[in-house]
Amino acid sequence: MNIVKVEAHGSDIAVVTGSEVLIEDVQTALDLMASVQYETGCHRIVLNKSLLSESFFDLKTRLAGEILQKFINYHVKIAIIGDFSGYASKSLRDFIYESNNGKDVFFLPTEQQGIEKLSRLK
Repeated sequence: MNIVKVEAHGSDIAVVTGSEVLIEDVQTALDLMASVQYETGCHRIVLNKSLLSESFFDLKTRLAGEILQKFINYHVKIAIIGDFSGYASKSLRDFIYESNNGKDVFFLPTEQQGIEKLSRLK
């Protein structure tokens, strides 16, 4: 795992990269939040979708809801970046749409869009 702190529009944002799945369950999500907070002090995270277990994107597992609720509870805003067009689930598309219209969790195509979105939040 690699964590880089970037500044955009007066906001500090952690960009997390890696070559293996970092979030497999609620505990690994909490561990990631703690690592980012400890290393950067950031409460805004950009994370590539490849770092999330594929079961996250199967809403029947409830994993996405449980994990994202932890981010919200701990006041950590997150942008998950990548191409989500390969998922056929209408419920997942609706979930992504609703998340993108909120203020805590975003699903965006690029790292730059994630940084931009998170930097503009109040």
